[in-house]
Amino acid sequence: MVRRLFLSLAAAFVLAAGTFAVPAHAQDGEAAQKFIAELARQAITTVADRQLPQAERESRFRKLFVTAFDLSEIGRFVLSRSWRTATPDQQQEFLSLFEDITVLTWAKRFQDYNGESLETGGVTRDGDRGWVVDSHILRAQGQQIPVQWKVKQSEDGSFRVIDIVVEGVSMAITHRSDYAAALQANGGKVDGLLSTMRTKLDQLKAAG
Repeated sequence: MVRRLFLSLAAAFVLAAGTFAVPAHAQDGEAAQKFIAELARQAITTVADRQLPQAERESRFRKLFVTAFDLSEIGRFVLSRSWRTATPDQQQEFLSLFEDITVLTWAKRFQDYNGESLETGGVTRDGDRGWVVDSHILRAQGQQIPVQWKVKQSEDGSFRVIDIVVEGVSMAITHRSDYAAALQANGGKVDGLLSTMRTKLDQLKAAG
């Protein structure tokens, strides 16, 4: 239940990616925090607008989602050791399918938004160009759900999300475990995994 709520909210939060600029004078840690805070604020405003047609919201969601999240890096992490043994064509198809499946899955969480908000807290450095932004999802009943946003800063100063952790559970690691199980079910063959992903994508599209 908590994970389902988190995914619906996270899907809402990423809507604002690329629609605001962090002040140039902000320190890197402060800028990372502002990135998440403003991302949440604008996303909640957008997703609360029920007047937008479904097709337009999904199109806008995809464009902004891929801007906010570094799906290429996440995908390579998810495929783990199999990434190094996959051919270039397999790698390209995996990333394409991974993006489509991830975006469609999260897009369907639009309808789950129920007035929750997000409050950012502290920020800590994570490697040379990484930051972890602490936050809480605030529910109407007063419950606070701890969420950490792991973001990477590019050389141009922009930020992208590479992982989100809710109540200590990493979504990137969860995906990695799920895809490892799918690989194992296909005898460790990347082609088998890609076939499974194609089927999954067809199911998501059919579900509308």
